[in-house]
Formats: sequence, C-alpha cells, structure tokens
Amino acid sequence: MTASDPTPRTGARIAFVPPRYGEGVVGGAEAVIRETAHGFAALGWQVDVLTTCARDHFTWANEYPAGESRDGAIAIRRFPTVVPRSRADRARYEGMMLSGDTLTLEEQQRWVNGDLRVPELFHHILDHAGDYSALVFAPYLFWTTFACTQVAPMRTILMPCLHDEPYASLDIFRPMFSGAAGIWFLSEPEHETAHRLFALPDNHRVVGAGVRIPARYDVEGFRSRHDIDGRFVLFAGRRETGKGWDDLLNAFAAALQRHGLPFSLVTMGTGHVSPPAAIRDRVVDLGFVGEADRDAAFAAADAYIQPSAYESFSRTMMEAWLAGTPVIANGASDVVRWHCERSGAGLTYDDEYELAQCLRFVAEAPDAAACFGERGREYVLTNYAPESVLRAQEASVREWLPSDPGGDSEAIA
Repeated sequence: MTASDPTPRTGARIAFVPPRYGEGVVGGAEAVIRETAHGFAALGWQVDVLTTCARDHFTWANEYPAGESRDGAIAIRRFPTVVPRSRADRARYEGMMLSGDTLTLEEQQRWVNGDLRVPELFHHILDHAGDYSALVFAPYLFWTTFACTQVAPMRTILMPCLHDEPYASLDIFRPMFSGAAGIWFLSEPEHETAHRLFALPDNHRVVGAGVRIPARYDVEGFRSRHDIDGRFVLFAGRRETGKGWDDLLNAFAAALQRHGLPFSLVTMGTGHVSPPAAIRDRVVDLGFVGEADRDAAFAAADAYIQPSAYESFSRTMMEAWLAGTPVIANGASDVVRWHCERSGAGLTYDDEYELAQCLRFVAEAPDAAACFGERGREYVLTNYAPESVLRAQEASVREWLPSDPGGDSEAIA
C-alpha cells in the first residue's frame, strides 16, 4: 500500500477529540473534524469521537446526554462539562491579554482552567489512549485539547486551527505544539504563524480540509421556504464579535445609507442578531438551518461576506465558491487574503469604505462577479476535494504513528 493509495484497514482505530460534536453544532473546526472522522470511517478505520455533552461554546451547558451514541459508522462517547459558577477571573485575564499585558504562568493556568473542564474525558483518555493508533485533537484553544494532549503526546495529532491572536502567544501552549507526534495545518498562513510562534516537531504538514460537494442546490425551494425575494448577500456561522459580526452589521448599514444598494443581508448560524434600527428590515435571520437550505443559501446569494480577521481555513468561503458565488473577505485575515489572491476568486477589504465598494461592484457588475464565483469553484475542486485531503491525512497517520496501539515504534503498514 502506498501513501497515495489509502486502502481500507478494518481494525485500525483512531479517536477524534473536539470540544463539541454533532449535527446541531456550528463551527468551522467542528465541521472539519466531523468530515474527517467520517472520511476515516469510510476508509475502514474504527472511529471514535470523544467529546462533551455541550452544544453551545459560551455556556458549555450539558445539552446532549452523557454516554455512548452513534453518528453513522462513528461511535460517539460524551462526557459532562464542569464550568465554574463564576468566570470573573478568566474574563479579567482575557481582558489583560487583549490589552497587550503579559500573564504569568500561574495566571495562564488559571485562565485555561477557568472555563470549560471535562475531568471524565481526561481520565477516559488516560485509561484508553493505548487503544488507539492515533488521537486527533482540535482546536488548540480549549481545555479538551490543552489538558488531554498531555496524556499520550506520542499518539497525538494536533489540528490546531491556529489564528494569529493573543491567546496563541501563551507559554502554556508551547508543549502542546512541540510535543505532538504530528500536526495537521489547514492552510499555509496558519503553518507560517505556527512556525513564528512555536518550535514545531518534524512531523507536520499542510493537509487542508476536504469540503463536501453538494449534489444539488435548490435555490427556488430555499427562497420559497424562507420567503426571500430580491438580491442578497450572505453571512453564515457564529454571529459574535470575535467573528466580525458586529463590524459587518455596522459597515453594511453604512454602505446601504451611502450607496442605496439593492441587497438584503441574509444570515444563518448561531448567536444573537441585533441589527442597527436603520437596516432592521434589511437583515434576515434564518437561525440554524439544515444542510439543504444551507447549500441553497450559498447558491442563491449574490456574494458571501467573510468579516472575520481570525481564520485558519474558512470553510464557509469554500462552500460559497463551490456554489459559484463570489466572496468578499476581510483582508485583515492572512488566511482569507491568501485564498482570495491564490484563487483570483475573491475581493478583500480593509475598512467599511472598501467593503462598500466591493458591494457596489457586485451590485453593478453581476456578470463580472459571477466570473469570480466560477474561478472559486474550480479552486476548491482542485485543492480541497475530500478524497485528496483524506489521502494526505491518512498517509501522515501511517507515516508518523505506530500500527500496534500497544506498541511504540512500528510504522502503520
């Protein structure tokens, strides 16, 4: 068997350890983990997902039942979260970091332990790490990764979903990166950021992320079901300040006021939607939608807007491009700028005035904008086809980690 020929291997076992998992969970890292887990299962691996009972990453409330369940061929084991009654200390330390202050090692430890903890998950991995050829952890920022990667680093593959953000400079994360058996990066800018911040192991690779190709886009059905007429731009994902949502609302309001644009802003995902009063009737919140409506929304939009400055891959951009829809993206993110420049399929902006000009271009030159979408679809099909990404991931597991879950040295054959 060669690295380019991933043959099914009944009996080989791998665990994926995200802080949240499930069909109702919104998040790029969580979506990548789920797609990858199903991909390994399709190759014949025994796949376990070890995760929490939480759905919401703000409250970490235990919404799913603890214990075992299944997601198709994947075995899921959920463990209850433990969250402090007061997270005031964590909020204080977070404010210090965002203000540019340096935390002591003790303060960093208090910060990481001052939110979600999952002791039963830690002890389960402590008891069962030897059952797996590999344990894949993502993203780097949460306790489930910080604490649990310390159990069996020589069986650990880290998929950090790293952003160039203040948290990434914390000393407590250095052993996680340097001690892992291997690291999967989703993009070259993420890889470059990691090299700047950490001493990396020899075993690391930019594997990208596979993006599922929808069989069809039911645009008319989507418009009918949600009573959406006319032209619109789209935002999908977590509606929160850290993802640029508030800035997008304010900039969109300013663009409509200055230029009389024909667009509404349609949004789907999780988080609070409270638009400025002047554009309240131009913002349509679909909330959480199923896969068919999600895919159709990307295809129906005149453009997809990615306002986040903190991205390691940006799956929603890929979903928009697959639907043939142009992307307008915040140039403050090295990752989205890299995708736009590499593909020639997106427009970037650095402030609200440039965002308004991008929107004007899409409004006034729809045929030219459609060409951007066509280039985007070709870019995703060429670089992020699920089969190609999965081959790279599976090959790296065989190269980096032992075949015998109880052994130390033999490479997977």
